Amino acid sequence: MTLHSARVESLKDNINRPTRVISYPKKADGKPVYTSEFFGENVFHLQQIAKALPKPAFASFLKQMRGRQALDRATADAIAHAVRIWAMDRGATHFTHWFQPQTDTTAEKHDAFLSLKSTFTAAGEESCDIINFNQVTAIDAFSGSQLLQAEPDASSFPSGGMRTTFEARGYT
Repeated sequence: MTLHSARVESLKDNINRPTRVISYPKKADGKPVYTSEFFGENVFHLQQIAKALPKPAFASFLKQMRGRQALDRATADAIAHAVRIWAMDRGATHFTHWFQPQTDTTAEKHDAFLSLKSTFTAAGEESCDIINFNQVTAIDAFSGSQLLQAEPDASSFPSGGMRTTFEARGYT
């Protein structure tokens, strides 16, 4: 498939995609629920963080949040774990690293909570136990370094970071 035909097929797929139907919550009597009643219910806010984190980690997070200090690794890992559990309980499988380049556009990079771990032999070859099929293990993971991913130059994109550092900022 050529690059041109791949783009044409992608456009066709987008044009022929079925219209998304959004249904808003309704009360038992069939009347719609006011937006103000469900607004923010899927936001991992401070009260949720307080419930999800151990008290010392939450206290450390509050100090860092108020003191404008960088999050330490242990607290970031605890928050990342809490965020992953909270999000997966709501059906999430992926997270987004969102960029706001200083060129009036936005960009996103999507990653999955699911990671795969392979087992390798001492010779560096992938272990292959066909009977037990245990060479690849699925792991749900979201680390503090992924949560705090700072990527001012978009260096993980295939372009290799074509922008200079002052042209973009990213948030996960």
